[in-house]
Amino acid sequence: MRSKKVWKSVFLSVVILASVPLLLLLLSSLAPEPPADDMKLAREALSQAASANASTYSKKQYDEAMALYDSAMSVWSKQNNRFILFRNYDDVARLAELSEKKADEAFKRSTANTFSLKTKLSIKIDTLNKIADKINRIFRSYPLSPGFWDRVSKGNMLLKEAEIAFGKEEYFRSNIKIADAEYLLVSSYENATENLIKYFESYSTWQRWIDKTIRESRQNHNYAIIIDKFARKCMVYLDGSLKHEYNIELGKNWVGHKKIDGDNATPEGIYRISKKLGPNRTKYHKALLIDYPNAADREEFKKGLANGELPYTAKLGGLIEIHGSGGRGIDWTEGCVALSNKDMDAVYRIANVGTHVTIVGSLIDIQQILK
Repeated sequence: MRSKKVWKSVFLSVVILASVPLLLLLLSSLAPEPPADDMKLAREALSQAASANASTYSKKQYDEAMALYDSAMSVWSKQNNRFILFRNYDDVARLAELSEKKADEAFKRSTANTFSLKTKLSIKIDTLNKIADKINRIFRSYPLSPGFWDRVSKGNMLLKEAEIAFGKEEYFRSNIKIADAEYLLVSSYENATENLIKYFESYSTWQRWIDKTIRESRQNHNYAIIIDKFARKCMVYLDGSLKHEYNIELGKNWVGHKKIDGDNATPEGIYRISKKLGPNRTKYHKALLIDYPNAADREEFKKGLANGELPYTAKLGGLIEIHGSGGRGIDWTEGCVALSNKDMDAVYRIANVGTHVTIVGSLIDIQQILK
């Protein structure tokens, strides 16, 4: 009797043990499926957006997509802690779908923004390089302050860094560098151009002097010398036609007319050679002394003293020459015009006492220079 009870107990235990897997299988079949595929799609969309740098170029949409994905994971975790039959993954699927859509939007917007920014940066880099080239071409020999060139140098350095970042597709960093470079280069160019335009207000006067000098050369069949300060040229005319052209160097402060002794400016006006100085009479190889100051210079000096534009201790100065010892590549004289010794020999041979020497700011107008 007792044996039967034992076997009955064993049988029940076996039945119960055999029923557990079946029960678990039944519960599993009745439990809701977690939205693994939806979450996978959301992860893939986020990965695609990240590869397009959406965290930088579409930050709002990308952050929203990440927040939705994190919320989906949080809800999923909470549901997994519930009894299997009470779990509900609808919110997880909904959040995953929203995350995917927002990530896709972030990808598209980032791609569009990147393309737009890339195009914009490419145009700005090209524009700033042109401005930098203009500054170098137009103002490299123009006497501007050391601070001006410091700003230009810093602007060029930032522009180069922007180009490097652009080449690495670091567009956000490139944009910051470009903004700083643009501020320095554009403001420097505008300030220098404003200064140059003011200087060229005398262009009509220069043109009258040039026309008069060439006309007299043509009428008298003689030589005339025209100094173009901006172009750094000494031009020799005969019978009104240009025959020779030489490079020159000027006073360190050559912009504008010479006003007083010691201002390192090269005068502007119509002059004549008053003396020819050979090798033993000048320290600059050879020299042609011009009749500065002339009557107009003296009159201007008197007016400057009278109206207070010049200090009462100022002196007019003189001893302005076309001389040798040039070819240094910088403006170094105290107001004279310097040529290389070889070029000075050529000019010295054709020049005579009385030969016209007309010194102007430029033979061409400001519009042509700024093009």
